Amino acid sequence: MMVIAVTFTANAQQKTAQKNRQNRPQFTAEQQTELAVKRMTLALDLNEKQQNQIKPLLMTQTAQRKTAMEKMKKARENKQKPSKEELFTMRSQQLDHQIAMKKAMKEILTKEQFEEFEKMGKAKGKKMLEKEKKK
Repeated sequence: MMVIAVTFTANAQQKTAQKNRQNRPQFTAEQQTELAVKRMTLALDLNEKQQNQIKPLLMTQTAQRKTAMEKMKKARENKQKPSKEELFTMRSQQLDHQIAMKKAMKEILTKEQFEEFEKMGKAKGKKMLEKEKKK
């Protein structure tokens, strides 16, 4: 009886989480970029020049992420899984983009700001790993 109750509760929580994700507002790439720049400005105390330099980088990153997510969503709907080579290519491109972003941010930010930016990235990575473990 206890096992059935726990299973039922877990399934209900998963369905609630899925509904919450579906009901979440879908922002445009421009809106997501604007919010990201503002969060970075608060966290790193960016000046106007830095904000203007970072905005196109984040816009490109957001657009690429949206495109990749749409592609993955379509593949999931068609019940297609990427091959080993496609998976390798996607991950390689993702790392290439991260390297380019890090290089660009290093040129734009001061040494102190860049150190804080790195800490933010590591904290975000840990948070994402924890979310994955919960799933």
